[in-house]
Amino acid sequence: MNKRSLKFGVIALALTMATGIFAGCASKSDNTTTDSGKEAAVAGSITLSGSTALQPLAEKAAANFSAKNKDAVINVQGGGSGTGLTQVLQGAVEIGNSDVTAEEKLKAEEAKQLVDHKVAAIGFAITVSKDVPVTSLTKDQIAGIFSGNIKNWKEIDGKTDLEIKVVHRPASSGTRSTFIKTVLGGKKELESDKIGTVQEANGSVKTTLESTKGSISYVALSYLLDEEAKKSLKTVAIDGVEPTKENITTGKYIFWAWEHMYTKGEAKELSKAFIEYIMSADNKKTVEDLGFVSVTDMKVQ
Repeated sequence: MNKRSLKFGVIALALTMATGIFAGCASKSDNTTTDSGKEAAVAGSITLSGSTALQPLAEKAAANFSAKNKDAVINVQGGGSGTGLTQVLQGAVEIGNSDVTAEEKLKAEEAKQLVDHKVAAIGFAITVSKDVPVTSLTKDQIAGIFSGNIKNWKEIDGKTDLEIKVVHRPASSGTRSTFIKTVLGGKKELESDKIGTVQEANGSVKTTLESTKGSISYVALSYLLDEEAKKSLKTVAIDGVEPTKENITTGKYIFWAWEHMYTKGEAKELSKAFIEYIMSADNKKTVEDLGFVSVTDMKVQ
């Protein structure tokens, strides 16, 4: 081999080795990213609207999610389940929150455009002001109260002369729909302009109950955890069954519902990432701390 050939051979070998080194570095970098298990960063902005029962969980999860994903903005609004379903159908929001299925609120052809994501379960409680002398009511008694046929607490306990003040929810409320379906057996109570007052959201119902003697309504358990609610309000058993997590998970307690997050078509990008986070193990403690029940804990469907 002459000197010229030897020189070219050395150069070729050096280039081959350099290429291998760079390829190895690139491969190592790719593997590090993959093996780390880190999720790809998500960014953008989405808006959720609808169920006020689901709102506390959506707001807390949104704050936690955005803390981990600095470029993601999650806006959470209330308005009631009917509003959430209508707005997501119209494309005004990316996610519609609801206590009821789309089929219960929308036309069949409209409901088919939405994709359901069951993210948790929530219990609701018949709730009274602290001065009301009952701890349990039958379904018939509840129906009598909300229809206006029972007007005084004396008709329940035989001794407490106190006018019953009924607090209703509007027709758009998923909580009201669940109340009618599970507690009243599908029979609607009198319209709110004929009896009692009406409040738009779980939070305003709670406030009204706290300030009104002899009052009764129904509230998501997620709104009854703070000390003020515990001091001024009472939850009432239905046919002797308390609204506890155990009774909800087994279906023994009837007044509960799935919490749904609806998207128009399949969830994508930020909407998909946020819904997955809501249902993840990372978010389970938040679900439980706020009075919800995780999907994996439910023994009934």
